[in-house]
Amino acid sequence: MSARVVIVGGVAGGMSAATRLRRMDESLEIVVIERSGHVSFANCGLPYHVGGIIPKRKALLLQTPRSLAARFGIDVRVLTEVTAIDRERKVVRLRGVDGGEAGELGYDWLVLSPGARPVRPPLPGIERALSLRDVEDTDALVAASADAATAVVIGGGFIGVEMAENLVHRGLSVALVEATAQCLAPLDPEMVAPVHTRMRKSGVDLHLRVSVSAVEKDSVVLSDGTRLPADLVVAAIGVQPDVSLAREAGLAVGERGGILVDDRCRTSDAAIFAVGDAVEKHDALDGSQVLVPLANTANLQGRRVADVIAGGGVGIRPVLGTAIVGVFGLQVAATGWNEKRLRAAGRSYAAIHTHPMDHAGYYPGARGMALKLLVDPETDAILGAQGVGESGVDKRIDVIATAMTGGLTASALADLELAYAPQFGSAKDPVNMLGFVAENMGRGVVETIQWDELEAALAAGEHLVDVRTQAEYDKGSIPGAVLIPVDELRDRLADLPEGDLIVHCAVGIRGHLAARVLMQHGRRVRNLDGGYTTWLAGTSG
Repeated sequence: MSARVVIVGGVAGGMSAATRLRRMDESLEIVVIERSGHVSFANCGLPYHVGGIIPKRKALLLQTPRSLAARFGIDVRVLTEVTAIDRERKVVRLRGVDGGEAGELGYDWLVLSPGARPVRPPLPGIERALSLRDVEDTDALVAASADAATAVVIGGGFIGVEMAENLVHRGLSVALVEATAQCLAPLDPEMVAPVHTRMRKSGVDLHLRVSVSAVEKDSVVLSDGTRLPADLVVAAIGVQPDVSLAREAGLAVGERGGILVDDRCRTSDAAIFAVGDAVEKHDALDGSQVLVPLANTANLQGRRVADVIAGGGVGIRPVLGTAIVGVFGLQVAATGWNEKRLRAAGRSYAAIHTHPMDHAGYYPGARGMALKLLVDPETDAILGAQGVGESGVDKRIDVIATAMTGGLTASALADLELAYAPQFGSAKDPVNMLGFVAENMGRGVVETIQWDELEAALAAGEHLVDVRTQAEYDKGSIPGAVLIPVDELRDRLADLPEGDLIVHCAVGIRGHLAARVLMQHGRRVRNLDGGYTTWLAGTSG
């Protein structure tokens, strides 16, 4: 008799495990149990079907039980739920979602891929709010938005922002409510500022630092008393691992609330594996347990589990949390830790901000972007990166994530040989430029100061010198700055204030040159990292 593998849950982790298992071993009996009506769908595309950007629903449906049986010989049972695991007998108890009993099913190996459930806070009227987890949720949102004119999205994370954009695209008047000071928590405040601006300009009524106190029949009431009209309410407050089945079976669950697994995704029961959003992962920077609900990690874990069951396999990689989201034409991406997390952990770091073009400025269509690199000042290790822009952000963050995985230092980014033609990049790619800055900082070529440190430094007696042009200065300046354009600096050294200096330009490049000139004339000087552009983003919120 052939061995049987039972997989609980499909989509990314479960179906990746099932199809890889079949490719590795024709003899196995593979059964997939899925409680929804769809076992293989593009869950990351769901918001875009709601918005009509992906008009055909069937484009999201990747495989069906029939196609999986025909191509892979997999027994897929949809609209069926596993209600209990009997570990001693190695049996799972099944039930149809309509409440009918479906019996028991034995296993030699069990793979849990239950995913994560949307967070539903205990608010009055919250039952009216819709969430987005599967195709059925998508159908409900499409139906509800068809007759709606107004919508309120609760939560400013990735899904909340995507839903706000897609509901605007559908023609609704949309408000988004976020209890913290910003949307998109992986970004630091100065990096998310242009995202907030783009959302507001695109029609989203953004409410920050305020929470929802009640959901009523046709409105949402906020904690500050504001009442927002809401024909449709979407709860996108976050997700939590679905561990009820694992917990009831006595499997170990971690402090973060996810199923605990080893580096082969094996649970505390040697015959049971777990993958995807339901499990805790190891952070790539410090090895701590983290929850990172990302499809690529779920897919990889499913593949690795299949290899282990088939008799081989390697350990699963730790996670950087590399992610990207589109926001009204902006690409917003991050990898590794942000500054907020580094501060909370008490970890030493240095920050680098740049504002390059996505490709050579002389080639038509060049667009600016903001990049941020976080570096360990002692080891030069890359701790994290963030990027915001209309084009080219994705590949820069991917290169940095790859460099982090490969153990490259920040200064080593300067030496990367990256593809170049004027319509794709610059001879000095934005990633190379981050490496140049890190190299200069590490060698003591220049000292920098951050936008959020400037006020205290000026209060302590340092003097600010703006080295931009008069025209730039007239359009906006930092209070208290003395204007001396960089091209006049050598001839106007006598006009400089006495004492320690801080120089700045628009994005930091001319400021770097000014700092080098002044240092070689015996002045102590720091360059404002990222220049006026970063300072303005950070102080404007």
